[in-house]
Amino acid sequence: MSLVTSEISSFMANSSWIRKMFEAGIELKKKYGEDAVCDFSLGNPDLPPPPAVKQALFQIAERADQPFSLGYMPNAGFPAVREVVAKKIAEEQKTPIPASHVVMSCGAAGGINALFRAILTPGSEVICPSPYFVEYAFYAGNFGGKLVPVPSRDFSFELDIDALIAAVTPKTRAVILNSPHNPTGQIYSRRELDLFGARLAEAARKNNTEICLIADEPYRFLNFDNVEIPSVFSVYANSVVIGSYSKNLSLAGERIGYVAVNPAMTGADELLRALALTTRILGFVNAPTVAQQILEVCIDSQVDLEIYRNRRAVMARVLDDAGIEYTIPRGAFYFFPRSPVSDESVFVQKLLEERILAVPGRGFGCPGYVRLAFCVDAAIIERSAEGFKRAVKNCRKN
Repeated sequence: MSLVTSEISSFMANSSWIRKMFEAGIELKKKYGEDAVCDFSLGNPDLPPPPAVKQALFQIAERADQPFSLGYMPNAGFPAVREVVAKKIAEEQKTPIPASHVVMSCGAAGGINALFRAILTPGSEVICPSPYFVEYAFYAGNFGGKLVPVPSRDFSFELDIDALIAAVTPKTRAVILNSPHNPTGQIYSRRELDLFGARLAEAARKNNTEICLIADEPYRFLNFDNVEIPSVFSVYANSVVIGSYSKNLSLAGERIGYVAVNPAMTGADELLRALALTTRILGFVNAPTVAQQILEVCIDSQVDLEIYRNRRAVMARVLDDAGIEYTIPRGAFYFFPRSPVSDESVFVQKLLEERILAVPGRGFGCPGYVRLAFCVDAAIIERSAEGFKRAVKNCRKN
C-alpha cells in the first residue's frame, strides 16, 4: 500500500523524456567529464542575467532591512510592477493593456495552472497543436481536464487549422498556442492566426460554449529573423497572453511571469478576480517578491540575442554536414530535426553512444523527430559535429 496515488505513480513511471535525458547527461558527465558530453536535452538558459539584474539585486539588498520590503503584496502582484509589465505587454501586443488586466504569476507555468484552475472543470478539454510542451497535459490534468493534441503540418509545423477546428466539442474550454514554439521554433503567421481566430469564434458559437484562446509566449524575445509575432488579442476577444522572464533575463529559477487578459474579453473583470483567487488557493499566494522587484527595473533588459542567433547558425551547419533534415527555427532555442530512421529512439540511442544528448520527439507527442536545445556554448555544438555524423551513419547501417 502506498500514500502516492496510482495516477501520480503512473506519471512518475512515464516521466518526462526531457528530464530522463538530462539525468542521463549527469551520469555521462560524471563518468567522462563535462567536456566530453554534448548536452542538448534541457532548455535551461546558460547565459548570465544582464548586468541590470545584478544592480537591481544590490538595490533590493540595500532596502532589505526595511519593514515589509520582502513581505506580502496583493495576490495579483505589486501595483507598480503590474504597471511596468502592462506597458511592456501593450508594446508587444500593440494593444493598450491596463495594469488591472495583468496578474503576476510564478512563471508561465504558474500562470497556466492559475488560469486552468479558474476555467476548467472535470472533463473539460484543452486543444493544442502537436508537437507540444508535454507539461500542458499535466497542467490540464491537475484540474480534471484533458489535453487534446492535434498534429501540425508535417515538417513545416504550421497550424492545421481544419484539424484544430474539427477537434472543438462542447467540452472544449481552451486552445493553447505556443509561439515561438517549443520544440519546433515555429512562429505562427498573421494569416494563420487571423483565420484561426475567426473560425474558433464560429466554432464556439456553434457549440454554444465559451472558449479561451491562450498564447503561451515565454520565447517571444527569441525572434531570430525579426518576423511579426502576431497578437492573439487582435484576432480573438476571449484571449489571454501568458509569458515569463525565464529566458530573456535568464531568471528561470526565480519563477516570474504574468497572465494578461484581453480588455475586449467578455467577463474580463470576473476572470481577473478569479486569477487573483486561484493564485492564492493553489498555494502560490503571489509571484516571488524579489523577482517582481527585479522586473520593475529590468523590464527593458535582456540577454544578448545575437549569441543565440550565432548558435542557431552553428547548429544548422552541424546538422547540414551530418545530412539531417530540419526546418530552420525562427524563434526559441530549439531545433526539431527529422530522425534519419523512423524510430527516433534508435537515433537518440546512437547519439547517446557518441555522448550527445537529444530528446525523442515522442516526448512532445511527435515521433520521428528529436529535439535539440542550443542554449549551450557554440564550442559544444561544434564539438558534436563528428558524433552526429557517426550516429547517422550507424543508424543507416542497421
